[in-house]
Amino acid sequence: MERSRFLLSITLLLVHYSSIGIVGATQTDITTDQFALLALKSHITSDPHSILVNWSTTTSVCNWVGVTCGSRHLRVASLNLSYMGFTGTIPPHLGNLSFLVALSFNNNSFDGALPYQLSNLRRLKLISFGYNNFMGSIPSWFGSFPKLQSFNLYGSQFSGSIPMTIFNLSTLQVLNLRANQLSGGIPREIGNLTMLKEINLNSNNFNEIPKEIVFNMSSLTMLTLYGNSLSGGLPDNICQHLPSLQNLDLGLNQFDGPLPSKLWQCKELLILHLEENNFSGSIPKNIGNLTMMKEIYLDNNNLTGN
Repeated sequence: MERSRFLLSITLLLVHYSSIGIVGATQTDITTDQFALLALKSHITSDPHSILVNWSTTTSVCNWVGVTCGSRHLRVASLNLSYMGFTGTIPPHLGNLSFLVALSFNNNSFDGALPYQLSNLRRLKLISFGYNNFMGSIPSWFGSFPKLQSFNLYGSQFSGSIPMTIFNLSTLQVLNLRANQLSGGIPREIGNLTMLKEINLNSNNFNEIPKEIVFNMSSLTMLTLYGNSLSGGLPDNICQHLPSLQNLDLGLNQFDGPLPSKLWQCKELLILHLEENNFSGSIPKNIGNLTMMKEIYLDNNNLTGN
């Protein structure tokens, strides 16, 4: 399911990108991209399925496995090396793929530092480095992509806080940093990302959720913060300004107090996970008004009543 979703995302981005073309762009020889990709190949120390055999100067770059070129400018527009079992590092040369729209390396074993030169890829709309072995802090230069729509760094070993520069990505729609070792408060500046549709920060060590995540995100469809160290009560009107919310997962935290009495205002809600917290009191009767609901998890709390 996850693999299919990212393949679809990349395909849609390429269709959009090819349709608008490049206005006034200088046509640079495809060898620029070829050199960058051959540098990457030289940094891959294990290719267990021999996938990169056809990455050779005897064939066109646009026919290499994992590479898709734009239909008009014939430069590399997508590089998708997900689920290929690679081990290695990311070389700075990838920053020369100046027409790149989508970059996806999910489910490999890349490690080391992500090179600053990637910040040169100003056309990027999708970045996905999920489930690799990167460590250290999330680089601040990830805030340098003016067109970025989907940002996925899940399942690595990133630590520290979310860089403040991320909240300058005004076009961002998907933020997925789940399953890392991030900590501290979720910065209130996340409320600046008014186009966000999905926030997934599951399985980290965040300890504070700002009110801005509740009161300024009318486009949000998914908010999942499962398995952190969040505490305190939930605002009674948490749903008032989240009219599009479909998935709310706050399970396995340390929230307490009563359940919000106005959950019925999340009229599009399909999935509600509030299990394994310290909520008390009764279950609001009007939760029955959520007629589209498919899943409700409220177990392992201190709820009482009928």
